[in-house]
Parts: sequence; structure tokens; C-alpha cells
Amino acid sequence: MTPRFDAIGMVASDMAASVAFYRRLGFAFPEGAEEQPHVEAELPGGLRLMLDSEEAVRSFVPEWQPHTGGGRTSLALLCADPSEVDSVYEDMVGAGYHGGLKPWDAEWGQRYASLLDPDGNGVDLFARLPGAGQ
Repeated sequence: MTPRFDAIGMVASDMAASVAFYRRLGFAFPEGAEEQPHVEAELPGGLRLMLDSEEAVRSFVPEWQPHTGGGRTSLALLCADPSEVDSVYEDMVGAGYHGGLKPWDAEWGQRYASLLDPDGNGVDLFARLPGAGQ
């Protein structure tokens, strides 16, 4: 048997804030997810994004402590084109979320920006620049 990649799991310090953040980016969490200790949003290709509250994690692993410092996880979201990188970034920052890096044209041929979710995890937005290779 060979294990296959199935899900991305993250711990949320504030489930409602995390669900609102990811919903605004288009993740389809079920109604009432804000009130649950564990929630999942199905992603294209059958993968899932799973969020667990800190309380839920402690109920299974009482000695668990949240990481102190910056997030170590980053999700990368492909945008349709460079203008979508800019508009999604501006929408999220305008809604009060923290922008990590403002949109810029990266030397590797992509329009790139970075947001931080409520727990400090990176969410990168990117799109290929016109004329850039694959």
C-alpha cells in the first residue's frame, strides 16, 4: 500500500475567524462550521482543507501547545491572471485581513502576493505573467 495525499490539516485559534477568512477566498465550508471543533472544505481534485480548534486538539492530546511564532504552513492559490492576484489581495486587505506581501512581479515569471490567515499562516496568490514560460 502507498499512502496518498488526501488533506491539509491546520489548527485554528479562532474557528469563526479562520472559517470567515477561507470562505472569503472561496473555500466551501458548510453552514455552521464556525461553531464546530472540526470542519472540512473539499478542494478541487478531492483534497480537503481541515481546520481543528485548539480545544479539539487538546481534547485528544492534552499536552499539545500552539506554535509560538510565525506560521510554518503556506497555501498557494492559483489565480486566473495577474489582475486577479491584485483584486483578491485588495479585497482581503480591504476586509481587514493582514497582507504579508503586496502584489509584485516575481523574477520567476509570476504575479505574486501573500496574505496571512488569522493564525499567521501564509496564503500565497499567484498567476503567470504574460509571456512567461511555464
